[in-house]
Amino acid sequence: MILMMIVMAGMLIYIAACILYVYRFRGQQRYQGFSQYLRKSWPVFAPLNCLLYMATAREARQPVLKPHYIEGIERLRRNWRKIRDEAMELHASGAFEAASAPGSAGHHDLGFRTFYKRGWRKFYLKWYADPHRSAERLCPTTVRLLEGIPGIRAAMFSVLPAGAELSMHSDPLACSLRYHLGLDTPGTANCYICVDGHFISWRNGEDFVFDETYPHFARNDSTTNRVILMCDVERPMNLLGRAFNRLYARLAWAMTVPNTPEDRQGPISWLFARLAPLRESGLALKRRHRPLYTLLKYLLNASLLLLLFAVIMGVIGFLSRLFGLLGMS
Repeated sequence: MILMMIVMAGMLIYIAACILYVYRFRGQQRYQGFSQYLRKSWPVFAPLNCLLYMATAREARQPVLKPHYIEGIERLRRNWRKIRDEAMELHASGAFEAASAPGSAGHHDLGFRTFYKRGWRKFYLKWYADPHRSAERLCPTTVRLLEGIPGIRAAMFSVLPAGAELSMHSDPLACSLRYHLGLDTPGTANCYICVDGHFISWRNGEDFVFDETYPHFARNDSTTNRVILMCDVERPMNLLGRAFNRLYARLAWAMTVPNTPEDRQGPISWLFARLAPLRESGLALKRRHRPLYTLLKYLLNASLLLLLFAVIMGVIGFLSRLFGLLGMS
């Protein structure tokens, strides 16, 4: 019992320290307050992400990197015009809008749904597994190029319309780094992404890598759309980090969102789509009676925390009994 309490206290201290580190000490960019951090940075994943930060190669522990470490990545740069042609043909066909429209297979996207209201659109090519069937059918050249680069875990085409912006946020999972290749971009300083205080303007045929778990935001103040290829690529790590990441990346796989009904849907994505009507009812309640909505939201969050605590206690109890049995033997 004493051992269980010590382990539990240690875990709680570690969780609190990780959340504090990401909020106050990691990088240069800061959220305006803790409430914004809670809404924009997925702090529930901070304890797991910090394990990967510690395992990350020293040269990769920075907000923005050059992509030269990715084996075979030059193939994308050499063929960027072919990739652009497929992306622009796809965009002109309305496939981007169709994949995000209400009622479509890809509308309920847990990771990127909040960007829809800004006009941002995407078309998935692959997501921590084999390529989407719709992508193989509609953009075979791009899919073939991506499949020839083993370090690419996921990929999509992404459009940021003229005049649009994505507010500051951090992506939830540190199981990868983010790669951008400019395809059809304004090529001006007023169309940019800012990663932890580093401003980068997209240019056609040029690429870069950044750690998407740092706070970042994007703006397109030009008069033309910005179209890019966006990929999740391997995070350089030691052996222990790579072993842990094999399991951690399954979370990302479980969030797979289809473009069309022919594509596979991850279990978390499936569950999120089924719960979407409840979420929409909650938003309607928020508009009608905000105090009641706030009370129910905090009750739900408290219930989830209690459930998480119960799971942790169950794991600790199991390990304690296991070690006790091993000690007796």
